[in-house]
Amino acid sequence: MSESVDRPQIPRGVLIGAGTLIVASLLMAFGTRVSGIGVTRLASVDAVATRMLRFEDRTDGAVAVWDTEQNDVIEVLAPGTNGFVRGVMRGLARDRKLLGVSHDAAFKLVRWADGRMSLEDPTTGRAISLEAFGSDNSKVFAEFFGAQPNRDALIVGSLH
Repeated sequence: MSESVDRPQIPRGVLIGAGTLIVASLLMAFGTRVSGIGVTRLASVDAVATRMLRFEDRTDGAVAVWDTEQNDVIEVLAPGTNGFVRGVMRGLARDRKLLGVSHDAAFKLVRWADGRMSLEDPTTGRAISLEAFGSDNSKVFAEFFGAQPNRDALIVGSLH
């Protein structure tokens, strides 16, 4: 005994409509890719200041900020302070660890002519636009531009 199972048929119009929708979506995606419609481009802006920095964890929980071009400590962040700096650096360090890159390489802090700032990791190619986190947070990094080398840096309070 064999039973025949009646399977519902999908109407031909629905199949044609679905196929047309798929083809139209692919054509629109290709068209915008080729024409550049909807693409956001940032204007080319020159860097007005750069500083190569290395961040070193100390045994007491402080973080020493080194200017690698002068080979001097420019700031020491006291334990429990500067959560934004620590969070950014933790994320960048995690990327380096995942890629097997040396944790001793310097980061590039850049101030752009339009006022933006970014922190770039030349070893991984990652760049973080610091203004995206608000002016109070980016101000902490801006202060690294004015910090003077101090080999005998004592632990200081928050940069805020």
